[in-house]
Amino acid sequence: MELTRNAALIEAVLLLESDPLELRKLASIAGLAPEEAEAAIAELRAHMESEGHGLTIVEIGGGYACAPRKDLWDALRERYGKSAENRLSKAALETMAIVAYSQPITRAEVESIRGVSADGMMKLLLAKSFIREVGKKDAPGKPVQYGTTKEFLKAFRLATIADLPKLDGLERERFEQE
Repeated sequence: MELTRNAALIEAVLLLESDPLELRKLASIAGLAPEEAEAAIAELRAHMESEGHGLTIVEIGGGYACAPRKDLWDALRERYGKSAENRLSKAALETMAIVAYSQPITRAEVESIRGVSADGMMKLLLAKSFIREVGKKDAPGKPVQYGTTKEFLKAFRLATIADLPKLDGLERERFEQE
């Protein structure tokens, strides 16, 4: 199956770009209308799936990117995953999970759930742009509330926060504030 010119254009743009592109930006770069770009993405996805390619088109944080198929990623993760200096410690991952599942959430609420100070982990996640300030809580002192970012979605290969794995009852209780 041969790709149409539009699908080939979209494929080339996605391979040349390092970050996910929103549909309008992708269409603009390829010189297409958004509807044409969307149709080309669908064609490209179908082509890659039917031809058994090693890559697929994924939606990450509201944008599109080329990425290895999920069934191949485990074999490639060691070499091509995030570099060692970008890996998060267990404490940072735990803090990140609390923010992701409980957002918007304050630092004090994160600490209440974790049972230990989260100041260092929150600073680290802010520095890596995985979390950001999303507002102020309507409570005494107006504490800052935090939520996840597009960088978080990109790092964890999620299209939206709704794509986080669902929690069962026990896991959900762990993320509830006392």
